[in-house]
Amino acid sequence: MKVSIVTTCFNREKTIRDTIESVLSQSYPNIEYIVVDGASTDGTMSIVNEYRTRLSDVVSEKDSGMYEAINKGIRRCTGDIVGLLHSDDVLYSADTISHVVDYFRSKASDLIYGNGIFVDSANWDKIVRDWVSGPFAVSRLYFGWLPLHPTVFIRREWFDVLGMYNESYKISADSDFLLRYLSSDYLRINYIDEYIVKMRMGGLSTDVSKTKQKWNEDIRLYKAHGMNPYSSLFCKVASKVPQFIKAKLF
Repeated sequence: MKVSIVTTCFNREKTIRDTIESVLSQSYPNIEYIVVDGASTDGTMSIVNEYRTRLSDVVSEKDSGMYEAINKGIRRCTGDIVGLLHSDDVLYSADTISHVVDYFRSKASDLIYGNGIFVDSANWDKIVRDWVSGPFAVSRLYFGWLPLHPTVFIRREWFDVLGMYNESYKISADSDFLLRYLSSDYLRINYIDEYIVKMRMGGLSTDVSKTKQKWNEDIRLYKAHGMNPYSSLFCKVASKVPQFIKAKLF
């Protein structure tokens, strides 16, 4: 079973090496790794090029944003399973992909998701937020619940059926995407109770300066999915509070 992993990046010279190394150090042997760069103007591509012979595909060209880059990467995937790893993040352990594949095989899944932790951008050992997604139930979607996006792995053929990321959303395309897939009647969805990723605080979805734009996009997408936008958004925001509290206990 081949696993395709897509990393998109733009001006991430400080973090991209950690991301690449976390994929290349995986114990699972059959990984297709694709890096899509948005024509970075710093040293990002110099670092990527150091690993080019070990990467399956590299693209560096201007795009309209992260979700166009993600779509571009997914279209290049040839694996059985597709996952995303953002350029600020790393896979949780060297055996993460092996565990993901084992779970796909044992549960005959179409989509699986797991847990993740957010760490301080300057200190990997300081856990800021502990995101345990929990078992799947469609009813949870109406209370603002979604799994942590970078922990999601999907069989590639479903992109042809349910579509790609909606690029009209600049921040919340991941939420729109997950709602479409998780509310589908056709996918076999399973939760793997393991940590999949370690994420630096400060990415697009955690940038406080973008909060108003993100909430406006969330309201728009909840309406598009026939949900009460205000109660769903309130529940979504409220659900994050225990994640920060739990992190304090580490």
